[in-house]
Amino acid sequence: SKGNQQKIQLAATLIADPQIIVLDEPFSALDYQTRLEVSDDIFRIIKEQEKTALLVTHDISEAIAMGEQVIVLSSRPAGIKNVFDIHLSVDKRTPFSSRTAPEFSAYFHQIWKELS
Repeated sequence: SKGNQQKIQLAATLIADPQIIVLDEPFSALDYQTRLEVSDDIFRIIKEQEKTALLVTHDISEAIAMGEQVIVLSSRPAGIKNVFDIHLSVDKRTPFSSRTAPEFSAYFHQIWKELS
């Protein structure tokens, strides 16, 4: 499945022991349910390996759910428009559980305004 392919690609990347992992729209080809499952798995692996990851995405919810910071870029030429430090009050944070945090909706609306 495409979800397993994503995990295999991440494992291959981790073998090289990089300082930073770049995930460029890694879940875009997946259906929504698979996307949530795979994002939880990849989030857990990155945390266990104590790696820094840069996730490039157009999905605001995904950015908030996976990130400690969300950096909003301006249109071309791209520059940093705003930076949001993400603090969610959930136990044992995962991308799935992050979506239940009371602060999630407020972050979504703040970031949405930046993009409008």
